Amino acid sequence: MWTHPSSISTRDLTHHSLKPTQQQLSRAMRMYERRIEWLSLASRRIWGTVCEKRVVVLLDISATNSMYIIHIQHSLRLLLEEQLSNKDCFNLIAFGSTIESWRPEMVPVSHNNLQSAWRWALNLRCRGSRNVLSALRKAVEVDFKDKDKHQSQGIYLFTGGIPDQDMPTLSAYMAEACGGCDLQLNVCLFYVGEPKMDTTPPARYASHTDTAAAYKEVTRAAGGRFHWFGDTGIYESDDINSIMSEMEKALNYSQKCAFLMASLKNHSGKVLGSSALPKEKPKTLQLRSQPKKLCPPRPTVPLGARMSIKDDPDREKSPPLKSLKWRPLSSRVGISPAAAQPTKEGMMELRRKTKSREAETSLLLFYTEKGNDVGSVYKKYPQGRGLRRTSSSIDLPRKDTVCSSQEWVAKYGLKKLKLEISRCMGPNCTHQKSGQRSASAKHCSIFPSVEIHGVVRHIQWTPREMEVYIRHLEKVLRRYVQRLQWLLSGPVLCSRTWYRQSMDRGVMMTAASGSRRLFGTVLESKVCILLDTSGSMGPYLQQVKTELVLLIWEQLRKCCDSFNLLSFAESFQSWQDTLVETTDAACHEAMQWVTHLQAQGSTSILQALLKAFSFHDLEGLYLLTDGKPDTSCSLVLNEVQKLREKRDVKVHTISLNCSDRAAVEFLRKLASFTGGRYHCPVGEDTLSKIHSLLTKGFINEKDPTLPPFEGDDLRILAQEITKARSFLWQAQSFRSQLQKKNDAEPKVTLS
Repeated sequence: MWTHPSSISTRDLTHHSLKPTQQQLSRAMRMYERRIEWLSLASRRIWGTVCEKRVVVLLDISATNSMYIIHIQHSLRLLLEEQLSNKDCFNLIAFGSTIESWRPEMVPVSHNNLQSAWRWALNLRCRGSRNVLSALRKAVEVDFKDKDKHQSQGIYLFTGGIPDQDMPTLSAYMAEACGGCDLQLNVCLFYVGEPKMDTTPPARYASHTDTAAAYKEVTRAAGGRFHWFGDTGIYESDDINSIMSEMEKALNYSQKCAFLMASLKNHSGKVLGSSALPKEKPKTLQLRSQPKKLCPPRPTVPLGARMSIKDDPDREKSPPLKSLKWRPLSSRVGISPAAAQPTKEGMMELRRKTKSREAETSLLLFYTEKGNDVGSVYKKYPQGRGLRRTSSSIDLPRKDTVCSSQEWVAKYGLKKLKLEISRCMGPNCTHQKSGQRSASAKHCSIFPSVEIHGVVRHIQWTPREMEVYIRHLEKVLRRYVQRLQWLLSGPVLCSRTWYRQSMDRGVMMTAASGSRRLFGTVLESKVCILLDTSGSMGPYLQQVKTELVLLIWEQLRKCCDSFNLLSFAESFQSWQDTLVETTDAACHEAMQWVTHLQAQGSTSILQALLKAFSFHDLEGLYLLTDGKPDTSCSLVLNEVQKLREKRDVKVHTISLNCSDRAAVEFLRKLASFTGGRYHCPVGEDTLSKIHSLLTKGFINEKDPTLPPFEGDDLRILAQEITKARSFLWQAQSFRSQLQKKNDAEPKVTLS
């Protein structure tokens, strides 16, 4: 579609030859943007693009989707009206525990058949579990029984959760069914929230991220496409990802073209300037009258005496050479002649440096063929100084690791990555009275200066080094934001605004769901969850139960070896007597136990802590409550301190009521005494602000700041993000000053 910049011969490179390529890349970018916007509209937002001519649609009508049956029917109507009307043949299959087919086999597409399919869909009712394998077998073995004889065939699985069967079984079956023929399985996953705990739990449970990952593997095995959407937009789409990949290539090529054009423009200016220089009359280089042109080292007094004696034929009659008068160097006028006299040790050091310099450098002078012109050449070149090299890349983890923000910032913080803005600062300006190291007057005309906290400092980086530093900061800032999203348990979404902004801002969107938002990050491998079920927890308990189920499957099942659950009010109730190995069966039992929790009574935190500390091999406690204990706070802290002397168990505290400052202070102290962390869930208002902030932008100085966080993990990471943004704004200001200085320098022009 366009010529890659690296494939163009350097002999043919001109500013005019690259400009059409740049324009073509811009047109391609606009076309890709229009394509992504088209994919995000109407039925394509829900189903993606239905490309095949022979189509079977599988509809998930399990009991967990009973509240969303109207939305499922509306989605199907959009598909029938917009995308199935131009197909050859189709069929619909609804599945729960059992399967129900609209027609025994596929039928041709016609107006009557489309109307009949819509009327059939209006009578669907949700019930049972999610038997995906039976629906797939019906489609493959009945509707596509002659799949080897036809082309362009596709199955579209419209579902909202994990199937009853194991995913490896589904993948193996579909890989075998689709092998050797033109048949693909395309999955359309819709996210409608977690199942409510007052309903019957599903046969199998998985978080939305795990469900998406599992279905992606199935589509890869069947050679199909994956599409994931929700009420806030498209979360992930293979169709959009393919175009985004092309947009990144086009942007990369465009940047390379711009760099080549700038290089050619700069090179052409240098060539023109160098061609103009020989037209000037060359100046005669005199050894004695113009010593600055030769740039030899200034001779010391003994060296000057030897040269004079050597050149004088009557050296025996020559009078003794007078000592040279002292003159101040550069702007250091405050050094007295007495202070300038070298000591014995100083003279020895001076001779050693002079001898070393003479051994490294040897300058040969000679007369040229034109009159008395003098030329010079180095016989031995001086040893090069060490160059300041700017790192071309920064190593950052692509996946988020399970650790506290304090540990994460210690590994990937600005100080560890050596990205402090102070590294670009040179010495203080000599005109400022300061006890720190100062620069001589000649630096003021070379390096730009900036005032920081009342002190004028010189910027010692080049424009290129400053540009690399800014790119590194932007990359690190995007990674910090990704970590923040992970702590808020939101998957990365893809909206209409994201693909326009991600190229230059790295902006991503989040959904406010997941166990880390409420419970924080579980670090230990052997843990116990303490849940406050007192009467004051009534307004929160339903949501807490839902989030606790997410915690069981998202964090405990994946990262922990053993766990236990314990609820407390006036007394405590434990799920098991000891820590239990984390298995699927144990997680299902724990989920059933959570559904029966009720809120009543007072808040007896101390008894729950004493019981939890009795569990063998316990490493971490996670205490969730909405207030202070019924007993004295100091009593609880003293008892926990005594328990800590016997067992090294960390207590992490979670507060559901951050407005109660006394309760917050108690929970902070409890976590601090035991080496744990304090966590306060982010409210819906704050989440909406963060969502808006990350959507609109996060790098420019005019962008709003992050809201204050109460929890330790979020607060530490937010502080590092704020620091990175501050460094980025300062670096952008310094870059502008460097550009102004370069623009102000005189340029070579034709005479």
